[in-house]
Amino acid sequence: MKLLLILMAGLIVLGVSACSSTKPILYPNSHFQSVGREAAEQDIEACKQMAASSGAQEGSGRGGNVATSTAMGAGVGAASGAVGGAIYGSAAHGSIIGATSGAVAGLLRGIFYSARPAQPNQAYANFVSRCLQEKGYEITGWQ
Repeated sequence: MKLLLILMAGLIVLGVSACSSTKPILYPNSHFQSVGREAAEQDIEACKQMAASSGAQEGSGRGGNVATSTAMGAGVGAASGAVGGAIYGSAAHGSIIGATSGAVAGLLRGIFYSARPAQPNQAYANFVSRCLQEKGYEITGWQ
């Protein structure tokens, strides 16, 4: 039951973090100040759409990273649990315990990894940055 609660909480966090996307941070130069934040946000969205329509992809998102980490943790845990169980006489029981603990450890690792700021695909970021620079903005970074 505890495992189910932990996995459910992890999936909720995963769902929230997987939907987040990055965007450029604009320096408040004279162009930015003349058009205002709302127009700048519209220009960012227009450049992002142009990049996507040209084939540049923003990135794979964090959901895949967390799922991969969870699966790897389960596999490593099952293998080590089976070895430990074989040494002590119950490989099946050991692999179940190992897989469960490995999956939880992998899930937590993936969730903590996904808490770090995301970076977009380099080609996508370059495309959006160039589009915004041609419109008169200065990009200081991505967040």
